[in-house]
Amino acid sequence: MAQKPSIPKGTRDFGPQEMAERNYIFDTIRDVFRRHGYAQIETPSMEQLSTLLGKYGDEGDKLLYRILDSGDPFTRVDFGQYRLEDGSMNAKALSLQLCEKGLRYDLTVPFARFVVQHQNEIAFPFKRFQIQPVWRADRPQKGRYREFYQCDVDVIGSRSQLCELELIQIVDEVFSKLDVRVLVKVNNRKVLTGLAEICGFPDQVVDITVAIDKLDKIGLEAVEAEMREKGLSDQAVEVIRPVLLLSGTTAEKLATMRALMNGGSASGRVSETGLRGLDELEELFGFVAGAGIGTQVEIDLSLARGLNYYTGAIFEVKALDWQIGSICGGGRYDNLTGIFGLPDMSGVGVSFGADRIFDVLKGLEKFPEALASSTRLLFANMGAQEAGYVLPVASALRRAGVSVEIYPDAVKLKKQFDYADRKSIPFLSICGADEVAAGTVQIKNLSSGDQRSFAAGDLAGMIAFLG
Repeated sequence: MAQKPSIPKGTRDFGPQEMAERNYIFDTIRDVFRRHGYAQIETPSMEQLSTLLGKYGDEGDKLLYRILDSGDPFTRVDFGQYRLEDGSMNAKALSLQLCEKGLRYDLTVPFARFVVQHQNEIAFPFKRFQIQPVWRADRPQKGRYREFYQCDVDVIGSRSQLCELELIQIVDEVFSKLDVRVLVKVNNRKVLTGLAEICGFPDQVVDITVAIDKLDKIGLEAVEAEMREKGLSDQAVEVIRPVLLLSGTTAEKLATMRALMNGGSASGRVSETGLRGLDELEELFGFVAGAGIGTQVEIDLSLARGLNYYTGAIFEVKALDWQIGSICGGGRYDNLTGIFGLPDMSGVGVSFGADRIFDVLKGLEKFPEALASSTRLLFANMGAQEAGYVLPVASALRRAGVSVEIYPDAVKLKKQFDYADRKSIPFLSICGADEVAAGTVQIKNLSSGDQRSFAAGDLAGMIAFLG
């Protein structure tokens, strides 16, 4: 019995129409990146597992796809060493013995590895962008896939918050070009560290951050319950709660948080780290105010971004007119290259989630109609002699930049018309014996019905008619 074809859950096929739409997204993003001076790089789909592990926190490590070593790696493993007291296996430790490589989880960690490995070839600050797929062993659901593309843009080698501003400007330009209204949320990880300090649990900033990062998904009560499960006291949760519910203008939020970090919380503790984070937010929003950015940008002190490597500003972008998770996000990282032997190299970047952006544009019907077909003109096949006549015309049009097809078989015209219709090809040329004898080319606009006759050598006239 023939095997029923299928693909893994959390992955998707993309046909010609979808690829035209995806390339519209990639081309738009790529154009904005380049106009801001960013250069493109690529890194391998797989990295050494040691490169990836420990960079995303425990929850991120669980989502890493590990690649089983080639040959028979099981023969060299003593499985008894990895059996726990309850009879189960220590899967994490065992996988390190069986797998040397893993599929990349994001593009930022491979970028940090790239910077360290090629540091003598790079001019700093280094501005790069990267458009490639990543993989996560996540539970598939709406807007969440196991294989998806990221479009990353980073600058490394500068601590100036003008870099953060430039990334917000890039977000503004990309979504303006795509005609999607978005909200840019901004916070600072130093503020979150300060929050952990003033509530009395400075060593649990990761636990607090991971819980807060789920606020939009599971709600305030569940977030507070998770923090208690991690060992935070009721008093600590009481200190954190009003911060998660904070509202008002940018100035009001900063003033309230500054008072809290300066000993104004119920604990009375002061956090110098939190105050530095607020200073950075104040400077950044001063830049934003003077940059003429049309997109709405706001401070969201509940924004956490769960990745461990962020140390400063963090960003998240949400579509205003379509219900889906964040479609872009990122932040500043001061220590990532230090893990690979290059300390004191600060960087900041954001990642555009191409697959979610695709879903938003599809749902809002924002793709241009012109993407329907890559072919502008179809030459009908009227027979061997006629096909030979149009071949040089088609070649000349292609050299001039026009996308042209010649139907391969001399079949009934209805079938060839149907082909043009199914592919949304706007122009059709029927050159029969009369056109061959006269040295002309007939071209018809299938939408308007307008039909013109051109001399076979009149490329300029044909191109003008084809638009």
